[in-house]
Amino acid sequence: MNVSQKCQYAIRAILELGKRYGQGPTSISEIASKQVIPPRFLEIILNELRQGGFVDSRRGVQGGYMLRHQPRDLTVGQIIRFVDGPLEPVKCIGSKGKEQCGLHNQCALIHLWTRAKEAVESVYDAATFGDLVEQERELERANVPDYSI
Repeated sequence: MNVSQKCQYAIRAILELGKRYGQGPTSISEIASKQVIPPRFLEIILNELRQGGFVDSRRGVQGGYMLRHQPRDLTVGQIIRFVDGPLEPVKCIGSKGKEQCGLHNQCALIHLWTRAKEAVESVYDAATFGDLVEQERELERANVPDYSI
């Protein structure tokens, strides 16, 4: 299961908004600059995330985007599923794929694929943006240059 570039950008945008949660709207240019995302592509992604109920937007000079939910209530798995679809290593373990598989109910690999799907889901669903915001803050604290002589 590959996470698309678009999905990576969406995750990074949500992370940036999570760092600024409760501080009002953040402009596209600020998010794009901090997370190294092409601004035009970011605008499209944020609009989709707004339509999906993950972010809100405000127009005007002081406008921008903000998370609709607290970062601790939003998981990486939710964003991946929204942007890229189901977390399935192969299509045959999905509801539609089972019907289309010629080996349905006769495949020794189905249990392997199912375990792989469950393992990936458990990692992504356990990672909240609240956790990631805290990890990033810890990294920033650890990387503060020491200018003392």
